[in-house]
Amino acid sequence: MTQNKVSRAYLSIGANMGNPREQLEAAMNLLRQAAGIIEVRVSSFYASEPVGGVVQDDFLNQGVLVITTLTPVELLHTLQAIEQQLHRERLIHWGPRTIDLDIVDIPGFISDTAELKVPHPEMANRRFVLVPLLEVSADDTEFHAKVTKLLEQTTDQNWVKKEA
Repeated sequence: MTQNKVSRAYLSIGANMGNPREQLEAAMNLLRQAAGIIEVRVSSFYASEPVGGVVQDDFLNQGVLVITTLTPVELLHTLQAIEQQLHRERLIHWGPRTIDLDIVDIPGFISDTAELKVPHPEMANRRFVLVPLLEVSADDTEFHAKVTKLLEQTTDQNWVKKEA
């Protein structure tokens, strides 16, 4: 049996239905308990303006750093299982959701399949992704610099504010 290598994965999580803070905390608790997850670091909570023009409540988002032995596809399946455990509802494209866990980037890994696109194709266009990732990537000089540059260059003008 071969051991998977340890890798860093950056995630974006968000919710705007029910109690978003409880949903995000529950998702992180489940992630910490998942097989193959060594460490989970989570940013502060950030409120953000919805994207896509659907009238809905503001989102609550976090950036997450996961240290894992899972392959990228195994990590994706773990995140999808957590969404199912938390009764994910997403009825309208870019609409309200009870929980959303996305792989944003896995440094050194690229995928452009129907199942998994890494880096996330919309990463550079989403302040609600970049701002929390800036906080959680502080000890990863290369990735932090990448996020800083993307944030400086983004055309996304939607507001994102740190919650108390």
